[in-house]
Amino acid sequence: MKILFFDLETTGTNPGRHGIHQISGQVVVDGETKEEFNFFVQPNPKAQIEEEALQVCNVTREQILNYPPMKKIYDQLIDILSRYVDRYNKNDKFFLAGYNNSSFDNNFLRGFFLQNNDKYFGSWFWSNSIDVMILATPFLAEKRTEMPDFKQATVAKYLGVNVNDTLLHDANYDLALCREIYNKVCGRF
Repeated sequence: MKILFFDLETTGTNPGRHGIHQISGQVVVDGETKEEFNFFVQPNPKAQIEEEALQVCNVTREQILNYPPMKKIYDQLIDILSRYVDRYNKNDKFFLAGYNNSSFDNNFLRGFFLQNNDKYFGSWFWSNSIDVMILATPFLAEKRTEMPDFKQATVAKYLGVNVNDTLLHDANYDLALCREIYNKVCGRF
């Protein structure tokens, strides 16, 4: 089984109006982490940049506008994906995995592909993904009333994961938390 665990940081919450400024990922093949990456990327030039989103991630507009252009990062991402998946083989794809990725990150990543003139997102990834938040739900269902929310940091802390609150909303750090939650609720990797 091939899984791309990933997390994004964005310039807002609407994939139709906002862009990506950080992409972190881990390629996992049959339970073994094969490769990791952490890309900072200049958002699509048409993307709106919300100050509130930048504050959450502790970055400035100037910083993200000086990141490498999205085409360069897209090409680097495709190089990584190509090492593990044959996009011309309909039976060889990654499962996308992340925390709340089904309703958020997946749409941004699909948009990133489209913005780079690649309409073949489905050549790389299965349409169904692994959402660690959804996996954690039945695992913690009986304890849910004791939790103030179901954000990733809250879930991680509840599961006994040491969380550094000052590092939250860095895609690479958030991805590490996601993997720890996944390991605890699924007992894998």
